[in-house]
Amino acid sequence: MTTHQGPGTDSAIEETLKSYLVDRLKTEVTFDQDLFESGLVSSMFAMELVVHLEKTFEVSIVGNDLRLANFRSIRSMAALVRGLRDGDGRG
Repeated sequence: MTTHQGPGTDSAIEETLKSYLVDRLKTEVTFDQDLFESGLVSSMFAMELVVHLEKTFEVSIVGNDLRLANFRSIRSMAALVRGLRDGDGRG
């Protein structure tokens, strides 16, 4: 197991997402927090998240990858980005 935490690692992806969400939502969030259930993210903001992920991590999110489950938490979004980068998709 590697401890490398470069810009492509899940940890780096999670930290980047957390920083973005804290800045935009003006509140602290945890990596596993359900952003929709907690009322922090609306469907409109979810679309903003899609655009942010695509631009920040240079991925394309289409089709089955647009499922709500992929955007519920920082960890689920990081897993989506990692899957798209690895070419295995998530849907």
